[in-house]
Amino acid sequence: ELRPHVQTLANIAECEVSTHPNAGLPNAFGEYDETPEAMASVLGEFAASGLLNLVGGCCGTSPAHIKAISEAVRDCPPRARPAPDAAAAA
Repeated sequence: ELRPHVQTLANIAECEVSTHPNAGLPNAFGEYDETPEAMASVLGEFAASGLLNLVGGCCGTSPAHIKAISEAVRDCPPRARPAPDAAAAA
């Protein structure tokens, strides 16, 4: 659900794009069920597609999530900023 929004930002933003999603939604006990591996897989794909400059986690993420994300994006180059729109700059 997040990817289309990140893609749109990556296509138009002249600044860095960052993503810090939750580890899913809280379950009935208020806990987050998304595993570090699942979260890293999604964010790794975003980074490999050149959509991100900065990545992290928010609610429900743990040191294990951050480690898995770090490993998934380690070899991905940061997103290149799009060229400024000449018409918008005028």
